[in-house]
Amino acid sequence: MKKWLVSLGLAAGVLSLSACNSGAGSEKVVESKAGDITKDQFYNELKAQYGDQVLKQMVDNKLLEKKYKVTDKEINTEIDKIKKELGGDDQFKQALEQNGIKSEKDLKKLVKTQLLNKKAATDGVKVSDKEMQKLFNDKYKEEVKASHILVDDKKTADEVKAKLDKGGDFKKLAEQYSKDPGSKTKGGELGYFGKGQMVPEFDKVAFKLKPGQVSDPIKTQFGYHIIKVEDKKTNKFEDKKKQIKEELQQQKAKSTDEVISKLQKDADIKINDKDLKDALKKQDTQLPQQTQ
Repeated sequence: MKKWLVSLGLAAGVLSLSACNSGAGSEKVVESKAGDITKDQFYNELKAQYGDQVLKQMVDNKLLEKKYKVTDKEINTEIDKIKKELGGDDQFKQALEQNGIKSEKDLKKLVKTQLLNKKAATDGVKVSDKEMQKLFNDKYKEEVKASHILVDDKKTADEVKAKLDKGGDFKKLAEQYSKDPGSKTKGGELGYFGKGQMVPEFDKVAFKLKPGQVSDPIKTQFGYHIIKVEDKKTNKFEDKKKQIKEELQQQKAKSTDEVISKLQKDADIKINDKDLKDALKKQDTQLPQQTQ
């Protein structure tokens, strides 16, 4: 998200300044006793520092938008996934603020760019039914719904486990002790997950426990976990087929630069700004250069 933010911020800045630059370049954006700063000065400084990066991104986006289509429905689906992964609307808003993303509208621009790159990288990538069936059996056929309490040390973990053994409420103890911000406020709930989605030590224990069982403290790279399995289920291949296909396509994905390079050759791109043309050559970007 931070990378998206930087790209979006720079692009938005150059776009707005470009729009204002025509006929309004002498307008002051800063006035002070030390001196004024005009829109022309601000634009030229921004162009000097970031112009090659932003120009390449803007051109790449135009090339991808012409070749591939991203619908509002696809964008909203991705944002819903982000909200779910973060734990709800409150955590979602907090994450936007922490990453400097001013609104959901700005996030949609970032997500659209991500989806365009994804479609370009997976265009023409094929996966077989045999590959999909194998991944289903290995990862998606069985799923566990579990909760956990994560603490820093063995002593605290043993203390929490002792309270659970005496009938303590798992959710309340998770809210009190767990240091996992994503599940702490939900009583330690992690939802359903398949094999291989958690670290190996956690994964091994979670899939051995029966619904209702609570584990002894388990050590992983994150600390000590106490796991409670809520439910287990066996999925149908057809229900997971779309997700599996997308995952395999991502594994086989081409480099986006490779796709864009071909699109650039067909687009007859001409850079009219000498400073930007020189900057792009110096940075050895892949944007084709044409002399006027």
